[in-house]
Amino acid sequence: MSDVQKVQVGDVRLAYRCWGEADAPPAVLLHCLGEDGEDWRGVVGQLATTHRVYALDLRGHGHSDWPGAYSFEGWRDDVAGFLQEMRLGPAALIGHSLGAIVAVLLAADRPDLVERLVLEEAAPPRQGDPAQEVPAPPPGPPAFDWQAKVAVVAQRNAPDPAWWGGLAKVAAPTLVIAGGPASHLPQQQLQDMAERIPDGRLVTVEGAGHLVHEERPLEFLDAVRQFLVPGP
Repeated sequence: MSDVQKVQVGDVRLAYRCWGEADAPPAVLLHCLGEDGEDWRGVVGQLATTHRVYALDLRGHGHSDWPGAYSFEGWRDDVAGFLQEMRLGPAALIGHSLGAIVAVLLAADRPDLVERLVLEEAAPPRQGDPAQEVPAPPPGPPAFDWQAKVAVVAQRNAPDPAWWGGLAKVAAPTLVIAGGPASHLPQQQLQDMAERIPDGRLVTVEGAGHLVHEERPLEFLDAVRQFLVPGP
C-alpha cells in the first residue's frame, strides 16, 4: 500500500493514501464502519490506472484522529473539507456501507464537489427499522473508536427522514452496487435508492454479499471502471 499521509481538516487530522498520476482525475474511496483506507487494497491498483486515487481514513478510524464525537453529517463535512483542502473537487466518490452513506449525503449537500458517485451496499435506514443494540466492544486493542459504532447505531435507530428526500438533490451520475440476497441489507432499499437519484442506476453482483469489492473484486472493478470511464 501507499505511504500514509495526513492533512488538517477543521478540528481533525485525516490520514490518507494515494496512487496514480498526479494529473489524473481524482477518485476518493470511503470505507465502511470499523475499517480504514487499507480496506481497498484489492482494487486500488486497477483504479489508479485511470484516476488519482485517494483512500481516506474517516475520523475515528485508522491513522486519522479519534476525537470521540461522530455522526454521519460530521463525516460528510470532513470529506467535504478534505476535498477542499486537497483541491480535488469535483471528484469521483466511491463509498462502501458507512462510506457510501457519507458520500451520498455529501453529493446532496455539496453537488459542486462530486462529479460521479459509486455507492456500494448502502441504504439509509427508513423509520420503523428494527432497533439495534450496541454490543460490547471486542476484547483487545481497539481497531477503531467504538464511539463511532455507538453513533452509527443511534442514527440508524432514529434516522433523519430527510435522508431519503435528499436523494433527489444528488446531481452527479450515480452507480449503486448491490451484493444480492447474500447481503444483510434489504436489496429493495438499494433499488429504491437508485430510483430516487435522478441519474441513478443499479448493478447487482450476485453472490457477493455486503463486501462486494472484497468478495468479487473483478466484477466490482468492471462495473466501476465502465461507469467512471464510459466508452465512446
